[in-house]
Amino acid sequence: MAGKSVEAGILASPGVVWDDLDEIEGSRRPLPRDLLLALPLAVGFITLRYAFERRVAVPLSRVLGVKDQVRLKVPPAPYLEAFYTKNSRQPTQNEITSLVNQCNLTRRQVEIWFRNRRNQDRPSNSKKFCEASWRFVFYLIAFAAGFASLINTPWFWEQSECWRGYPQQPVRDVHYWYYMLELGFYWSLLLCVSVDVKRKDFKEQIVHHFATIFLLGFSYCSNYIRVGTLVMLVHDSSDFLLESAKMFNYAGWKKTCDSLFVIFAAVFLVTRLIVFPSKIIYTTLVLSMEVFEPFMGYYFFNALLLVLQALHVYWAYLILRMIYKFLFLGKLDKDERSDVESDPEEEEENEEEEEEDQSSWRKRNVVRDSRLAMLSSSCVLNNLTNQKAHANRRPKAR
Repeated sequence: MAGKSVEAGILASPGVVWDDLDEIEGSRRPLPRDLLLALPLAVGFITLRYAFERRVAVPLSRVLGVKDQVRLKVPPAPYLEAFYTKNSRQPTQNEITSLVNQCNLTRRQVEIWFRNRRNQDRPSNSKKFCEASWRFVFYLIAFAAGFASLINTPWFWEQSECWRGYPQQPVRDVHYWYYMLELGFYWSLLLCVSVDVKRKDFKEQIVHHFATIFLLGFSYCSNYIRVGTLVMLVHDSSDFLLESAKMFNYAGWKKTCDSLFVIFAAVFLVTRLIVFPSKIIYTTLVLSMEVFEPFMGYYFFNALLLVLQALHVYWAYLILRMIYKFLFLGKLDKDERSDVESDPEEEEENEEEEEEDQSSWRKRNVVRDSRLAMLSSSCVLNNLTNQKAHANRRPKAR
């Protein structure tokens, strides 16, 4: 009885307590212990991913023409290697000066060594392709299965149905497995985050994974399953498009990648910035008030939804910035969420640009010096001419 009173305090609001979930009619009702199934499912996803990447993704990458760049091996340099592993992968100008004095190398040689050393640690295109293809397959299957399971439900078309009869709403088996599989998959992403390709929005991804896991777990225990299924469907609707665009980008299919990215951007902006706040967040913040008064779970659940929406706004900013570059510069840059450090091609391009700037600067200096020399010589000639003319006029005047 004491345990039930504590649980009742968590969900307590006028007319709604945990004991009400015991009165659900049907073969299945949400139980907190069901969430433990997500952990073995996460291990199963990791194992399945390992087999998928080697049996399917790697051969597929060869068929699509994914090519890994040749990485130059750096010569042995104990001082530079120690600094690279213990201090920083990108030393400052003052640190480079100190390393030059220690290694008896030129500044240019030290900079090249660090650039090639970073290139060795960067993930190959094949690795990034395998990760993207795995996520693509899951998101595509999850979206198709979720859409098929929700298309005939009343809350898919009218979100106020999410609260009809709450909390005595039985859980269908298909929605139970939809929840468990999605929860297990996000646990697998969180467990593999240290070995996956690290991207610019690494911290945002960690926040997203934690918020999604807490959101799924809490919504399941509180029987917010109808709203939770809509949240998952909205997210899966654009994720598989992004992963497919990444796959073709790593394969070098630029036109296909650009087309898929434009479609992804349109779906993302509509679902995450219009549908998600106007349909889902609105029903949890406003329509749910018609059934029960605010309680702790109400605030916690909506806080997680607002965290996801803040991340949507951040990613929408990155997408709109890429669209701006595409419309006004005529090309789509690489994924704004790409590796934390610049790619080898980018560093080489920067290096070439610096060399071109230096060479153009030298050319400008040469032109300037030549013009100054011509100007000075012309001035000298004019002075000599004037002096000769003046000397020739003197005898005549006498």
